[in-house]
Amino acid sequence: MGPLSDTKPRREEATKENIAYIRQMLAELRQVAVGEGADMLCYLIEMAYVEAGDVQTGRRPRSVFHRERDKPTGMPV
Repeated sequence: MGPLSDTKPRREEATKENIAYIRQMLAELRQVAVGEGADMLCYLIEMAYVEAGDVQTGRRPRSVFHRERDKPTGMPV
């Protein structure tokens, strides 16, 4: 087996590290939102934190199937 056989495990490990990093940043952002009294923003960040935790533990996939999602509105973010 060549170098390509090592690519998938390394990619999976990088993905796990990225999700952990995202979750850590969300925890820090939540503290900022709490300090600013931004209740709705705090709630939304908490939901993202829970979602990241579910992805991290394997309770939820990283992505949903596009065919099952609503079409984007085209609204700029």
